[in-house]
Amino acid sequence: MSARILVVDDQEPNRRLLADLLGHQGYAVAQANGGQTALEALEAAVFDLVLLDVMMPDIDGFEVLRWVRASPRHQHLPVVLCTALDPDRERIRGLEAGADDFLQKPVNHAELLARVRSLLRVKNLFDQLAAREAELRELNAMLEQRVAEKAGEIGRLSRLKRFFAAPLAERIVSGDMDDPLASHRRDIAVVFVDFRGFTAFSDASAPEDVLRVLRDFHGILGRCIDESGGTIERFTGDGAMVFFNDPEPLANPCAAALQFALAVREGVSVLSRQWLREGFNLQVGVGVAYGYATLGAIGYAGRIDYGAVGTVTNMA
Repeated sequence: MSARILVVDDQEPNRRLLADLLGHQGYAVAQANGGQTALEALEAAVFDLVLLDVMMPDIDGFEVLRWVRASPRHQHLPVVLCTALDPDRERIRGLEAGADDFLQKPVNHAELLARVRSLLRVKNLFDQLAAREAELRELNAMLEQRVAEKAGEIGRLSRLKRFFAAPLAERIVSGDMDDPLASHRRDIAVVFVDFRGFTAFSDASAPEDVLRVLRDFHGILGRCIDESGGTIERFTGDGAMVFFNDPEPLANPCAAALQFALAVREGVSVLSRQWLREGFNLQVGVGVAYGYATLGAIGYAGRIDYGAVGTVTNMA
């Protein structure tokens, strides 16, 4: 698109001469016959350069120039002052007002075109820089939004991982599946794990030792749950209930449940030998059952768990 140039001069012959010269070079030229008309034109349209006469009867070129530089929209708009007055004196006043270049009247045509081309190249660089800055601001805004969304997603994911395996929690947060907390019926494999001898142990031991043993035990359970893809229903102090085939269906939930049970038994057997050296006679019991249950949210608005209800849980 051709550069748009505003020619401002109260003398029509001068104005038309400059406009015709620039028009023959392919520029889009608008004319203003005074300072007030120039301000109105600058408000109404976008220009790439202004040729501005200094001596005008209504508002002189210096006042127009000061207005241009005070406007954020026109801060980088090139302005060339055209004057027939003392060039040295007018140059100083023009620099103070914010002029980019000067032409002495009568204007040398070759010099005019050379200065216009030079200033338009500078203006084009400013425009490119402004476009990059706008693009960068937009990208930063998008990044901030994505970070905020990701933070919310991580928070939701962290809460969901309290009941679900990590891959399933990620699917829920991403919206790839329906609400898993709605009540529904499904065949599931249930594993119930608890200590043997825990009551006697807790009666005879310091509370700190009891908590340490439970932390070790729950650590084994947590690792095995994550590796097997099971869903933790609840911890019951010295026990826990885990089920398979819900919310995410499994090809063989019984096999997954049995593999989980064997992994827990193997992990706890290592701990049992350590506990025995400390005088804690603790073993683990594991029950596995398969059957239908009703599953979904259990609790109230301030505290919800994901649970299973049915005879299969009692059997386990």
